[in-house]
Amino acid sequence: METINYWGILYLLVLIIPTLIINIYLNIKLNGKTIISIFRMILQLSIVGLYLQYIFDLNNHFLNIAYLLIMMIVASFSVTHSSNLKRKKIIVPIFISMVIPTFIILIYFNKLVINLNNILDARYIITIGGMLLGNVLSGDIIGLTRFYTGISDYKHSINYDLALGATRFQALKPQLKEALSASINPTVASMATIGLVSLPGMMTGQILGGSLPIEAIMYQIAIMIAIYVTRYISILSAIALSINSMLDKKDQLAHE
Repeated sequence: METINYWGILYLLVLIIPTLIINIYLNIKLNGKTIISIFRMILQLSIVGLYLQYIFDLNNHFLNIAYLLIMMIVASFSVTHSSNLKRKKIIVPIFISMVIPTFIILIYFNKLVINLNNILDARYIITIGGMLLGNVLSGDIIGLTRFYTGISDYKHSINYDLALGATRFQALKPQLKEALSASINPTVASMATIGLVSLPGMMTGQILGGSLPIEAIMYQIAIMIAIYVTRYISILSAIALSINSMLDKKDQLAHE
C-alpha cells in the first residue's frame, strides 16, 4: 500500500482554505472551531500513533486492558457532557454500561469469530475495541439525551401514571422505546446501505492494505453485527443503571 507523507497531508489542508473563505463571506462562524478541530485531530492522532506502536510492540495484557479502560473513562465523561446530564449521578452507570457489553462482545468476537489464540492481543483488542466504543459513545449520547428529554417533556403524564400505580417500566416504556429506536436507527440504516451507498473505513483499509475484497467483506460484516449488539446492550444498560438516580424512592421523578 502506498504511504501518505507530510506533503500529502499539506496538500489536503490546502483544500480547507476555500471553505474558510466561504464561511467568512457568508458570515458563518465556524472557522475558529474548524481550525482548532483540525489541529487537535492532527496532534491527537500523532500522539496516538507513537504510543500505540509502543503498546503493540510490548503487547502486555494488563496494559492493553488498562488502555481500553482509560478510553471508556474518557468516553463516559464525553457522554455526560454531551447529553447535559448531572455528572456525579450518572458517570458510574454510564461507565459500567460501556465496560460490560464492550468487553463481553470483544472477547466473544476475538475468540469465536476471529478465532485468536491470544484474545487480548493489542492489535485486535485495542483497534476493534476502539471501533465498538466509538459507536457505543454516539449511541449512548443519542439514547440518554432522548430518554431524559422525554421524561422532562412528559413528566406530568409520567407522574400521573406512577400515581395510579404504574411501575417504573410501565410509566417510562414510551420514553424507553423512543430512546432505543433513536440510538439504534443510525446503525440499522448504515447496515442497510453499506456496500451500496458507502464502503466503510475498515473494509477500505483492509483492501488498501492488500487483503482480498472477500476477506475484507467478512470482517466488515462481523464488525457491523458486533457494533449493533454492543450499542444496543450499552444504551439499554445505561438507562437501566441510571434510572435509580433519576427517580426517588417513591418512584417520583427527581430529574429536575
